[in-house]
Amino acid sequence: MRFKGLDLNLLVVLDALMRERKVTAAARSINLSQPAMSAAVARLRAYFNDELFTMNGRELILTPRADGLAPAVRDALLHIQLSIISPDAFNPAQSDRLFRIMLSDYITLVFFRKIVERAAQEAPAVRFECLPICDDPEELLRRGDVDFLIMPEVFMSKHPRAALFEDKLVGVGCGTNKQLSEPLTFERYLCMGHVVLKFRHTRQPTMEEWYLLEHGFERRIEVVVQGFSLIPPVLSGTNRIGTMPLRLAQHFAKATPLRIVQLPPPLPPPAFTEAVQWPELHNSDPASMWMREMMLQEASRLAPLPEIIERLGHADPTFRFLVPTATSKSRAKSRKMLSPT
Repeated sequence: MRFKGLDLNLLVVLDALMRERKVTAAARSINLSQPAMSAAVARLRAYFNDELFTMNGRELILTPRADGLAPAVRDALLHIQLSIISPDAFNPAQSDRLFRIMLSDYITLVFFRKIVERAAQEAPAVRFECLPICDDPEELLRRGDVDFLIMPEVFMSKHPRAALFEDKLVGVGCGTNKQLSEPLTFERYLCMGHVVLKFRHTRQPTMEEWYLLEHGFERRIEVVVQGFSLIPPVLSGTNRIGTMPLRLAQHFAKATPLRIVQLPPPLPPPAFTEAVQWPELHNSDPASMWMREMMLQEASRLAPLPEIIERLGHADPTFRFLVPTATSKSRAKSRKMLSPT
């Protein structure tokens, strides 16, 4: 089919090349032979009167013209897919839909595993691909390359979102850590040896790193790990300290002798909100709406943050601080976000 002299099938080829950045991989992704792909590239270059791609080893480098075309082509194909090709109905019991979710191991352990467990009962053929946080999740959302992003709301971009649950940063250490046997001062917190998380595929800071950088504070970093789940093992038998969300610390404390302590002023920042974000183009997608509803339902079943803190305070009288609670208005706002506006 042609539109103003352009074979619209070539847009699929162009999009595949811009996504994969390798001719062979692009051809494979749209089931084209190598000769057919080469012919399509030649036709694209002739139509746009531009090379579009140059080779750097085996990787394609976009020309400025191709780079400018990329978002428009991707958006056009996504609109066609979601508005014309995608079915109107979504039947979870029969669907084999693949959901691609970008999230940390923290979110997986305290929340998303509940989604996977429930989906196994309600939608046994539905599949999940859990992806690490990357440098530009906004672009992946815009292109529809991921279905959902779950992270602190403070770091999110303009795409639609819904609040899931609140959490708060705490200090954690080995159960025998003598430096945590009495309330921390801020100076001692900064001077202690720290075990810190650095996300592998991104420069995105963790919550405490963001807060410290914002206020010009530096701490003594002695061990760097690439996942929250690696913090407790390397704290074992040491006098080091780690910083992580309270819900996650509670999760680890069930299996590991872990001391959980409140952070000293001016730490921590107010309780932060974990939220889910999705591409704007998926607002009316039935499958996306089903998954969003499930996420909000499971999030509402999590223990409220003040309740967790109260339980910890009873177990350890030194662990006491106040947090703002989620209002019914904020929860109603989150549920409203599930519906297209």
